[in-house]
Amino acid sequence: MTLDLTAIYKDLHTNPELSFQETRTAGIVAGHLRELGFDVTEGVGRTGVVGVLSNGEGPTVLLRADMDGLPVQEQTGLEYASTARGTDPDGKDVPVMHACGHDVHVTCLLGAAEQLAAEKDAWGGTLVTVFQPAEEAGGGASEMIADGFLDRFPRPDVVLGQHVAPIPAGFIGLTPGPAMAAADSLNITLHGTGGHGSRPEATVDPVYLAANVINRLQGVVSREISALDTAVVTVGQVHSGTKNNIIADHAVLGLSVRSYREEVRTKVLAAVERIAQAESAASNAPKEPTVEYFERFPVTVNDPSASERVATVLRSVLGEHSVLNPGPLSGSEDVGEFATAAGVPLVYWFLGGGDPALAEIVAKTGRMPDEVPSNHSPFFAPVIDPTLGNGVKALVSTAREFLG
Repeated sequence: MTLDLTAIYKDLHTNPELSFQETRTAGIVAGHLRELGFDVTEGVGRTGVVGVLSNGEGPTVLLRADMDGLPVQEQTGLEYASTARGTDPDGKDVPVMHACGHDVHVTCLLGAAEQLAAEKDAWGGTLVTVFQPAEEAGGGASEMIADGFLDRFPRPDVVLGQHVAPIPAGFIGLTPGPAMAAADSLNITLHGTGGHGSRPEATVDPVYLAANVINRLQGVVSREISALDTAVVTVGQVHSGTKNNIIADHAVLGLSVRSYREEVRTKVLAAVERIAQAESAASNAPKEPTVEYFERFPVTVNDPSASERVATVLRSVLGEHSVLNPGPLSGSEDVGEFATAAGVPLVYWFLGGGDPALAEIVAKTGRMPDEVPSNHSPFFAPVIDPTLGNGVKALVSTAREFLG
């Protein structure tokens, strides 16, 4: 059996599915894994797939790929572009696109599974392939773990994975230590007392209250967090009211918070809640604000020692100058939850998926051109060749490094 990775990739790209709705993708994955001789379990953490290939005594290596798409209208113009639609958690009909490259991740892991299954005489141990749902929602890994992942499947000795990025194909981005930020998404409902717009004195205006909270939140990072630490507090949504001459009885703020250390994360979130409560009290609000947390991602921390082993292996298969250290990135991931739950090292790297010609521009200017579409863009379109081939090489070579 030889998998046609280009065909698989194009099919997945054309048919993306939202978080926890990846049933078609999961079926494709499970079918291929069974044909390759893996012991396959579907429905792990709702829509996740786990494939196990045992090959005698030796370590256990977990390779992970995520499967979900995003509510984005694709504008790449590709002949295999997505026109798919789905229903989001709020019940809204939305366009769906693989705007973050999870179709690349799934395809590369299937390719690696095929190669490792065909070369069992070259390694020993156990290979665990994890096709995870709902990375974009921040709950897929935790759902699989809550579904008994560590009890139902061989416990890994290391967790490995990759994420396609718009850097030139042929390059790898790998940062030892904190590599991606923790992310917390929360809604704060500020309660007021509604009334007529002509008589604000008879109300507690939640819009005025919200404005003061937003203003004060801008000081959390600049005045409460050390200059040696990094954090971001963004108010991405503000909702209140139905008519110009009506003072509403509540306002809702949607926040995104990023950080790289747990101590900083705790301090920032405590400050956010304190400010909302204090401003509510200052406005004589009828009750304290309501705080609801949604997507939550831990800090992604690459084990330094294991990262050095991976970097050495990747240089040997992709080229001496192929591995770069981009430093910590402000994006977030939940792959680290598998490593944390098992108490083992994690190594997670960025796979170049951009036009290889970009390498010459970066060499001259020291940066990527601004017009290159990034992940989550409706124009994001990794080049198929050599991205898929490099992704398979990266997973196979690093897995064999730890399998022995």
